[in-house]
Amino acid sequence: MFTRSQLNLLLDRSSAKRKFIQIITGTRQIGKTTLVEQLLQKVKIPGHYASADMTASSPVWINQQWEIARIKQPHSGGGPFLLVFDEIQKIQDWSEAVKKEWDRDTREKRDIRLILLGSSTLLLEKGLRESLAGRFELIKLPHWSFAEMREAFGFSEEEYVWYGGYPGAAELISDEKRWKDYIRHSIIEATIFRDILQLTNVQKPAVLRQLFELGCSYSGQILSYTKMLGRIMDKGNTTTLAHYQNLLDQVWFLSGIQKYSRSEVTARGSIPKWNVYNTSFLSVSSEYSFSDAVKSPETWGRHVESAVGAYLLNEARIHNWKVLYWRDGNYEVDYIIKSGSKIIALEVKSGRIRFHAGMEEFNRRFRPYRSLLISSDSLSWKEFLELNLEELFRK
Repeated sequence: MFTRSQLNLLLDRSSAKRKFIQIITGTRQIGKTTLVEQLLQKVKIPGHYASADMTASSPVWINQQWEIARIKQPHSGGGPFLLVFDEIQKIQDWSEAVKKEWDRDTREKRDIRLILLGSSTLLLEKGLRESLAGRFELIKLPHWSFAEMREAFGFSEEEYVWYGGYPGAAELISDEKRWKDYIRHSIIEATIFRDILQLTNVQKPAVLRQLFELGCSYSGQILSYTKMLGRIMDKGNTTTLAHYQNLLDQVWFLSGIQKYSRSEVTARGSIPKWNVYNTSFLSVSSEYSFSDAVKSPETWGRHVESAVGAYLLNEARIHNWKVLYWRDGNYEVDYIIKSGSKIIALEVKSGRIRFHAGMEEFNRRFRPYRSLLISSDSLSWKEFLELNLEELFRK
């Protein structure tokens, strides 16, 4: 069962009087197709589902499927009709073909409602910018949260921190080698090869792969591009690394979090703090097993901090927040969330801590809307992973 609130959102939008193209995007293997299957079962609108996964790449296919919808609509009561395209990014020039058919229906006042699904965020967003401006609404599906993985698969907090939020991998966690193979080949390799290397101009694929691996291994840590270059076994430059990091961020893999500053220029030029979007990326390359990792305070502490950061990053993509960090000399705060003029400071400790000098200094200088110390004797990391983060910005 798909546990997300996006199902209700999609139901509301599909039934609304004013029509927009609904675009569902997100990383691979997080349930986009399952979401639409549940929608088709619940919505009181007849529909037609078509997947481009096993078809030729010609845009003629889009026209053919659209004509099927036009033929079916009068025989289904003549009211609103739902047309769903899955893996739409696999069709060449898909956005132009969609625009042509959508505009025709608009002129002819035909009520065919459109949902597009795609696992390539890079290619989808390019098509939206070029052809479909003003015609669509975007629904972003993040990695699954702890609450969702617990509800659907019975994950404990520790299991979530180690195995992350991929529903397709949940049944494999009893066999860690098999689980790691799934994450490597079905998630990481598929995304890097199909969604980045095949669709964008990457002149140094080996550098991109090494950057991802290094960024995962340094998740939760601040490290400059210059120092990253010294650990990469290939020629490159900091501009190339920054570009590749941006690609990895767009596919919900790896973020280079910027430093909080009142100056946007200073923030953009800051040394990044690396953080994965899903802690499975950190675990899959670890020399530890799950049972060993929970016994190592240093290793487990890094995983806990990365899990908190991953939760913040995924929620920020949905709500258009900014996730930052702060450091000045010996003072540091792990994460800063910014929504409009409101900022919230968060410091993460897996053990006990009652006072943190970095948080005190940040509070003195910037007067945040809230400051949260996540530790075992205050708000625990387990409790934090269950919070509705939107409520943090409300009085």
